[in-house]
Amino acid sequence: MSLEITKITANIGARVSGVDISRPLDTETAAAVREALNTHKALVFDDVNLDDDSHQAFVRTFGEVTTAHPTVSSIDGVPNVLPVDSERGRAANHWHTDVTFVLNPPQATTLRSITLPPYGGETLIASSAAAYRQLPEPLRRLADTLWAEHTNDYDYAVPDEEIDEQQAAQRAQFTAIKYRTVHPVVRVHPLTGERGLYIGGFAQRVVGLSPSESRRVLDLLQAYVTRPENILRHRWSPNQLVIFDNRITQHYAIDNYDGLPRRLHRVTLAGDVPVGIEGKESYSIEGDASHYTSVAA
Repeated sequence: MSLEITKITANIGARVSGVDISRPLDTETAAAVREALNTHKALVFDDVNLDDDSHQAFVRTFGEVTTAHPTVSSIDGVPNVLPVDSERGRAANHWHTDVTFVLNPPQATTLRSITLPPYGGETLIASSAAAYRQLPEPLRRLADTLWAEHTNDYDYAVPDEEIDEQQAAQRAQFTAIKYRTVHPVVRVHPLTGERGLYIGGFAQRVVGLSPSESRRVLDLLQAYVTRPENILRHRWSPNQLVIFDNRITQHYAIDNYDGLPRRLHRVTLAGDVPVGIEGKESYSIEGDASHYTSVAA
């Protein structure tokens, strides 16, 4: 094994070389990649030469894959691959952790570059573990006690006159099934024991607080996640794959490429039910996601 891990920033990100992920990984290499993901939260693989089948095979090295999305359609004939395509609408300018509105969100997300604009289109990935470590002690004690409701159906605060017919149809599809799930604001990572702020754009209300109070508290905590020192700003190159730990990161697609074509393919790894610091699990209020994902052990 000639696996090399090169750190990109102090708090998040590493580049992986010396391994061909288009071929099956042996047990030792797979364990080393998993350990690197645990440590660095986001990994970049260059010159991967994957297609949709081999992309899925790589993800399956680490567990079951989900279908593309609970409500959004997959690539035709490939039910486990989601096209992240500028022509289907740009899910940008929105910090989030993938699909936290379901009971067991994906444990990891992989993105593979297909079509790239000549400029812009970066993906920001933030460490919520670093954010938690940076909280002042009074804020940390507060966050440890909080639970938040996540939903895919909420007011995006976009004026009606700015939503065209295509955007309205995309939003209707995204909310075709309404999901509401309560997660701990501080999640304990099941493999490392690290604590991270488990919030992001789908977290809309803190249990026990009013909407306005919830917004202030969530915004205050979110500001620690998005500190510049906690962010990997990934500039895409052809034939790249990025994997990030969806249990302890957030990400943000930057809409800075003038509407030029940009397409990534996404495959996600089925996740476990989040657990807070007292060992209590998340719970669902509304919406069945069993068609989307199994529950990882």
